[in-house]
Amino acid sequence: MKVLVIVAHPNIEKSVVNRAWLGELEKHPDITIHELYKQYPDEKIDVEREQRLCEEHNRIVWQFPFYWYSSPPLLKKWQDEVLTHGWAYGSNGTKLHQKEFLLAVSTGSAKERYQAGGRNQFSMSELLKPFQATSNLIGTRFLPAFVFNGAYTSIDVEIEESAKEYANYILARDIFE
Repeated sequence: MKVLVIVAHPNIEKSVVNRAWLGELEKHPDITIHELYKQYPDEKIDVEREQRLCEEHNRIVWQFPFYWYSSPPLLKKWQDEVLTHGWAYGSNGTKLHQKEFLLAVSTGSAKERYQAGGRNQFSMSELLKPFQATSNLIGTRFLPAFVFNGAYTSIDVEIEESAKEYANYILARDIFE
């Protein structure tokens, strides 16, 4: 299985969790790492290149820190420009059909804040529904997200462990097993 990890972190050098995840992913030859903010510092996205990358992989992962209950702005721009009518959706937009799609999301706050009655009032599953709706529209199989909560208070051992779990998770043949 070929896995494409599209990383959208505007300041990966200062990241703790996403940088650790990348370090672990780099050890795996079946994973293609594609960092949007490094590739497109001018935010001028090469749509054909991005579409070709997606077509060449079986599983597509969007990795990002959770920003204002969504993705960082360059990933949103990527969605707007790359997931075009006639390619990703519409009667002839079948290029992503049957591919697997999942999210790898880090949050600064503790898990307890992302549940009914918590500070954010909603679970991560609820907050990630727009991404699931996108997956439905483009015909991909939406897999359960890999979520790491508590980046602000986590210790190195927890982050290193999550990096290994993350790599194993996205490389698993069948995530539902």
